[in-house]
Amino acid sequence: MIEISPSALDYFRRLVAQQDEPGVGIRLSALRAGTPSADAKLEFCLPHELQGDEWAIECDGFVLHVESASVPYFDGASIDFTAALGGGQVSIRAPRIKGSAPGSGSMFERVRGVLDEEINPQLASHGGRVSLEEITADLDVVLRFGGGCHGCGMVDATLRGGVEQTLRQRVPEIRAVIDATDHASGLNPYIARRA
Repeated sequence: MIEISPSALDYFRRLVAQQDEPGVGIRLSALRAGTPSADAKLEFCLPHELQGDEWAIECDGFVLHVESASVPYFDGASIDFTAALGGGQVSIRAPRIKGSAPGSGSMFERVRGVLDEEINPQLASHGGRVSLEEITADLDVVLRFGGGCHGCGMVDATLRGGVEQTLRQRVPEIRAVIDATDHASGLNPYIARRA
């Protein structure tokens, strides 16, 4: 079930009323569903553009069509609209769209999964990467940076501001995150360290 706030209903109703095409509705679909980069897509749709297996939510003034393959990802979702000067913002909260949280498997597997699926794709844009060295008996996660992160002058900010925060959110039992990299030996850092 999708909960649509009164402000979102009113906003969609006004948008649909402005369209020149009879029978225009709104289609909701999940992009890259089940992955960390999942997102929701809202778009206008005409009856001939529908597949016929969409889940239709009849609203006063329009129909919201949810793509059939996306229905499980929007179970428990909410759609809201916040007005602002010059427009506003539609927000969609879909707790299931990114798939299940990394809650199964050993702590080692869960940490490695977060590194592989969320953190390393971001670090790759700077030619960097991070790998899991070990998890100590005290639940300290020991990491080793490579590529452009090895010797980078911003690695401390990357570690504390991004990597550690993401790991702690996804695997809350972590006690500490430790960088075991010998950054003095980095050959091609993204940002050179100051001497």
